[in-house]
Amino acid sequence: MIVSPSLLSADFGNLARDLEMINQSKAQMLHLDVMDGVFVPNISFGFPVIKYVQQLCKKPLDVHLMIVEPQKFVNEVRDCGAAIMNVHYEACNHLDRVVQQIHDAGMKAGVTINPATPVCLLRDIVAQLDLVLLMSVNPGFGGQKFIPNTLNKVRELRALIAETGSRAVIEVDGGVNDVTGKQLAAAGADVLVAGNYVFKDTDPLKAIETLYNL
Repeated sequence: MIVSPSLLSADFGNLARDLEMINQSKAQMLHLDVMDGVFVPNISFGFPVIKYVQQLCKKPLDVHLMIVEPQKFVNEVRDCGAAIMNVHYEACNHLDRVVQQIHDAGMKAGVTINPATPVCLLRDIVAQLDLVLLMSVNPGFGGQKFIPNTLNKVRELRALIAETGSRAVIEVDGGVNDVTGKQLAAAGADVLVAGNYVFKDTDPLKAIETLYNL
């Protein structure tokens, strides 16, 4: 299983320490949630923080933009060293164009859908994607309870990927722990984003390894 710890749950007073822990861990990516207080009811961090993280983190950065008009910031995300730029289906009026912009900038393209957004809406774009992120909580806050219907959406998305010949991996974010992670792995998920489960554990390296071994 690919593990992508969520920076949102890190200790920002000891960010260098937490990033070094990620470097030493079996995590394969680092997930960064950028929130604008408009698309979601919260504000997190912006490009200066991402640039700082990129300087210290040895793992690829998966930058998840929970913002309106993400297409305006493709170059900024690239310049921060992101490997993946992840935008919300619900925030993009011209999603095909945005995906092309991301690829043209040299990054992998990810698209996220919220819990109430059907998987079938991705049918015409999934073949162009490198990653699809299913939100298993409503975006905007960490520490929420996992929405069980996400398991059905993972299975549906796995079938859609196979049907369309897409090479996209399936990522899930929200309420991920050892129990829900095992269920998601069985349903067909490829990448688990985990915040509190990792950073609030007394042994975050072991928590990451537990998910890695699912």
